[in-house]
Amino acid sequence: HLAYVIYTSGSTGAPKGVQVTHGNLVSYVHAAMDAYSLKASDRMLHGSSISFDLAVEEVFTTLTSGATLVLLPSQRLPSIAQFHRMIDREKLTVLSLPTAYWHEWVADMSSLSEPLASSLRLVVVGGEQASQQRYLQWRKFAGERVDWLNSYGPTETTVIATLGRVAADAHVHIGRPIANTRIHILDAWGQPCPIGVAGELHIAGAGLARGYLNRPELTAERFVPDPFGAPGSRMYRSGDLARWRAGGMLDFLGRNDHQVKIRGFRIELGEIEAALQACPGVRDAVVLARQDGAHQRLVAYLVAIEKSASPEALSPEALRTQLSTRLPEYMLPAAYVRLPALPLTPNGKLDRQALPEPDASALGSSAYEPPQGPVEETVAALWCELLGLAQVGRHDDFFVLGGHSLLAVQLASRVRSSLGLEVALADLFAHPRLADFALALTHASASTLPAIVPVARDLPLPLSFAQQRLWFLAQLDARASAAYLMPTGVRLVGSLDEAALRQALDRIV
Repeated sequence: HLAYVIYTSGSTGAPKGVQVTHGNLVSYVHAAMDAYSLKASDRMLHGSSISFDLAVEEVFTTLTSGATLVLLPSQRLPSIAQFHRMIDREKLTVLSLPTAYWHEWVADMSSLSEPLASSLRLVVVGGEQASQQRYLQWRKFAGERVDWLNSYGPTETTVIATLGRVAADAHVHIGRPIANTRIHILDAWGQPCPIGVAGELHIAGAGLARGYLNRPELTAERFVPDPFGAPGSRMYRSGDLARWRAGGMLDFLGRNDHQVKIRGFRIELGEIEAALQACPGVRDAVVLARQDGAHQRLVAYLVAIEKSASPEALSPEALRTQLSTRLPEYMLPAAYVRLPALPLTPNGKLDRQALPEPDASALGSSAYEPPQGPVEETVAALWCELLGLAQVGRHDDFFVLGGHSLLAVQLASRVRSSLGLEVALADLFAHPRLADFALALTHASASTLPAIVPVARDLPLPLSFAQQRLWFLAQLDARASAAYLMPTGVRLVGSLDEAALRQALDRIV
């Protein structure tokens, strides 16, 4: 029997409702309870929207195991400093976080004065690809006391399909299939790929949803017969690329279509394009996810119907307002570029590589008025740095310029560093215009976090905690240093240019 329907982005313009059954949910809850070793003494944060299937994990696995579900005090995840303190205050033991929010937490750890809460024993992340750099930073801060699990899974397979515990010095992977789940990595001909070879990830097992609500054609396209299972069984074509490791773990390698993930949300760009083409005066539209520093942002390219729309009707502000009635906030493009025509390849297909970078005119900026006073000037400089803009006026809106909740978390951290003020994220959401936000800062409390003081460069640099540990272990027992060595033997066949090999190794070292 059907348990719930969650809608995800659709490539044809219509969101698709994933039908998850009670059987899917029961199988997942048991697998998660076992994988997380949940006990009645655990306390797990419920920080996800109920329309995001991560909430299914938080609510059902916690309550089914008799543990305590700790509700977030507000509707949004708090600033990093507040979140860090909340873990200790609420004695949380298990966190399940969107990867993007975990990235921001780790990036801000160097500015946190409090250590990681002693109650915390497990952190699970998922929703998009985890950064290897952020993972190494996490280990330096958290050590090995807190288990860290990386998860993967589309909504169509009930929350997650794979889970992996990553060792302290290992490369980040997405683990192996959870209980009652089978993973197939298949090539273009539907044949299993050898270990180490990339292919499309297919998922089968007890977590496989019934299909899409009232979308039989799309269900048949994505939920295909499983030639490796029992007669009549199905598997889900994820559209994701992955490969098996020799040890049985999986590496995630990205998408093989135009579906993207922005801040943990899986988005079909075609749905945004369809909504844009429904706006009066728009003839053609294309949407890309462009990398902007450490973040991706959605950029819309549109061609107007000649003589049918005024420039004001197709301004970034007007288009964003129209789209906001059809799409959720996370699917609204940050920039809108008007083109006389879409660029095409010699074969007549859209040339995505030829679409230009958006400039200032593509953003929803107001008539420029320079910032007034030191606070507005400092805030404007921080906005320019975070949003990649040359200038920001005092009437500009942070979110219309391309800001989002994760950049808001970074802004709060930089306000603390630059102005010594502790600002709540709610203040930015309530006062997104620069002048209003700067005025709200006059009521902010002073930050109690100590400043990060640069070390003098004219003396030997002090050891980091990790370097001190290595030195101490080497003094304690010379044999212990072997734990940090990775000897490798390589058999070479044929003639060898020893000088070239030595030069290459020296260059790498």
